[in-house]
Amino acid sequence: MTRDQDFAPGHGLGRGIAGLSLGWLLLVGAIPLARLLAEALGGTAVAAAFSDTAIWRAAWRSLALSLAAAALATLIGGALAWALLLRGLPGRRVLIFCAVLPALVPAQVMALGWIQAGGPASPLLLALGMAPPIGTPNPVYSPIGMALLLAAQSAPLVLLAVAALLRRVPGEVVLAARGLGASPEAALRRAVWPLLAPGLLAGAGLAYVAALGNFGVGALIGIPARFTVLPVLIWQRLSSGGTASLAEAAALALLLAAMAAPALVLQALAARRAPASGRLPFAPVALPRAGRLVVLGLVAAYLFIVLAVPMLALLAAALVPAMGMELTPASATLRHFLAAVAADAHTGRAFANSLLLSAGAALLLAAAALPIALTLRARPVRLAATAVDLPYALPGACTGVAAILVVLSLPGGGALYGTLGVILFAYLTRFQALALRPAAAAAARLDPLLEDAARGMGAGPWRRLWSIHLPPLAPALAAGGILVALTAVNEVTVSSLLYGPGTQTLGVLVFSLQESGQSPLAAAVSCLALLLSAALMAAATLAARRLPAGTLPWRP
Repeated sequence: MTRDQDFAPGHGLGRGIAGLSLGWLLLVGAIPLARLLAEALGGTAVAAAFSDTAIWRAAWRSLALSLAAAALATLIGGALAWALLLRGLPGRRVLIFCAVLPALVPAQVMALGWIQAGGPASPLLLALGMAPPIGTPNPVYSPIGMALLLAAQSAPLVLLAVAALLRRVPGEVVLAARGLGASPEAALRRAVWPLLAPGLLAGAGLAYVAALGNFGVGALIGIPARFTVLPVLIWQRLSSGGTASLAEAAALALLLAAMAAPALVLQALAARRAPASGRLPFAPVALPRAGRLVVLGLVAAYLFIVLAVPMLALLAAALVPAMGMELTPASATLRHFLAAVAADAHTGRAFANSLLLSAGAALLLAAAALPIALTLRARPVRLAATAVDLPYALPGACTGVAAILVVLSLPGGGALYGTLGVILFAYLTRFQALALRPAAAAAARLDPLLEDAARGMGAGPWRRLWSIHLPPLAPALAAGGILVALTAVNEVTVSSLLYGPGTQTLGVLVFSLQESGQSPLAAAVSCLALLLSAALMAAATLAARRLPAGTLPWRP
């Protein structure tokens, strides 16, 4: 075997393609992380951060809030897994889809929906005659409200982690337990749940990191509640100090990464404890009819509270002329929706920016995922691929600060600061792992005989890449690209640190409108953003029909 063939998925695509994959991974993964570390540790920023009481206060608040949200999310996600994955309720696929949706709704949109669902000015509560007296504080504006909202958004991550592990649980364990006289519930409790414990641990780690880096909830709820968390503090310091505060921002991002590190280690340890697959797939154990109706009612009630209530409140807020007005047929208006789509409005530009950035990132990352997925057997490529896993696993504020530092290190990089280019670079850094996972899973199943045949006929590496590998991997590449677009189109954490005049994105626009007192317009923009997300989800579902279960989060 030649040295070119060391980069093979089967016999190899050659050193040239593997070298391009390696260079791309270093550019969007290793270099930003190295630049962040160098800036944070190269001066006195870390020492200054340790002596700043505001930073310690924000750090302790972030830690307490994230731990509380992760604990509650683990309880909710575990209960949903028991009801939807282990016991198999009627309409299971639809219920699983609905249970995953809270994680796919942008954080700032969900936060805005809950803000509009509480307090005396809520159009929905006014319409139902349930609004509290004027002057009553909105209960959402509190640390408890933040923890509950973060838990609701993170619970699907626990459910998905358990679902991924359940696909490897051998169905024989239930048969063996039942053969020894165990009841269905005892078989699940004693034979299945111990095997799923690593999934719960991994899900808890995911929920913790998601809550730790959440900017949308921290900004829209934490700022009015005077409960500042670290991602918001980084944004505030950069907003007030500009590039002069980059060293401090890098130190804060490094502190955020250090707080996330134990959860990443927990996920890695949980992955090592995954059970070996059996011959029989696990089959849900049916509930008795009476118990099935009770559990179904509880799951439906939970989904109604976490999905329908905030979305109905958001729609009601978008249809009233002003906050504090009751929604009636006479007061309902579409003027906020019309303002949101007006050609000369900031909203139209924000929509265009988000669509351009999300589509551009999706296309570039899907294209890059093809050669990377096919050369992952090469040790240099495989090691470099871990560098793109970290930006996706770590809180988004770390990626945002790293992108600023990389761009400003370039000759004339100051001119790029605040442009769409720097936001696009940050998206490439943050979401490459998301685009790579479906492609890597599909590439691992390719038959190496196809490449052997093409090599025997004299086809070169690029011809084999285009003619042999691209067609079977196209659905996975499309699914990964649409996942990137779906995540990036409403992203707020990274873009809140990087946007400048004329480069506002959808997520930033919702936050800005709410902060400036234009709540009905913010609600209308949020509703349109949800429609856009629904369209992307439908496109991803169509593209992924030939992919295995678990490729898309709402199809576990």
